[in-house]
Amino acid sequence: MTTVSKVAVFALCLGCAGSAFAQAPAGTYPSRPVRFVVPWPPGGSNDVLSRVVAQSLSGTLGQQVVIDNRGGAGGMIGAENAVRSAPDGYTLLNVQASFATNTAVRARMPYDPMSDFAYIGMMAKGPMLVVVHPSMPVKSVRELVQLARARPGQINYGSTGTGGSNHLATELFRKMAGINIVHVPYKGVALALTDLMGGHTQLVITSLPSALTQVKAGRLKALAVASSRETPFMPGVPTVSQSGVPGYVVDLWWGIAAPAKTPADILVRLSSDLRKVLQTPEVKKSFAREGAEPLIMSREEFTEFVRQEIARWRKVAGDSNIKLD
Repeated sequence: MTTVSKVAVFALCLGCAGSAFAQAPAGTYPSRPVRFVVPWPPGGSNDVLSRVVAQSLSGTLGQQVVIDNRGGAGGMIGAENAVRSAPDGYTLLNVQASFATNTAVRARMPYDPMSDFAYIGMMAKGPMLVVVHPSMPVKSVRELVQLARARPGQINYGSTGTGGSNHLATELFRKMAGINIVHVPYKGVALALTDLMGGHTQLVITSLPSALTQVKAGRLKALAVASSRETPFMPGVPTVSQSGVPGYVVDLWWGIAAPAKTPADILVRLSSDLRKVLQTPEVKKSFAREGAEPLIMSREEFTEFVRQEIARWRKVAGDSNIKLD
């Protein structure tokens, strides 16, 4: 056999081996580390909650689950990176409330949220918090609504950017309360809260962890939580629905997806292991520090939940004429 022939045979063998490895049955899964894409920078709740779950899943899977932060474009850069990866169970994606709102406000997306992903399960839910500048002469959501009706167009609210989860959450609040308040977009929650504390805006609806320190320090005033019930993370703070806008409920949520066409048996394995880790005291305690509680959903339940969230926020965006190219 010539040297060229030997090289050709060797290359063919490598190709066959690579193909066999890529198509290895779920019984051998995982045989190497699993990449968990978080489409946000390190440090926020998306990152922290994903790291907690990744550490616990590493134990159940017997392989490291490694966080890969891919921030940018409101989470779309990381999502696109994940969806273009091989559907072999070695790439997972953190999906969250903004995953749905992005889809709701954009005419063009680099992926289809329902056909390009396989949903594994919910990780957690957490309440949003209605905060105002301490100088605002209101002590409840009801008084805030009354003030906004008396001063149409004079109350400004900040958000993390047009089409973000807290932008649409506040637009829903505006519509349900029947008030005229003005949107001021920022590049991130830190900037939005800084201007709120500086008195440049008057209202922000945001995640509990992002505002809690400032509320405790008296630099912001918490009026209500946006969840369906009062939360142990903010004792004594009523819900928006209880205190002025009946039926208003908006939660932040976090879950896990994989590229579509990931083998079903691998998805079942991941869903089962996720269910196990969410029930551990360690995970519950770690989640609580981020103002979140574990929430178990089957793959089918989570898929339908995401579908409904997208439909819900598309209606809000349409009613408020919010659209991004």
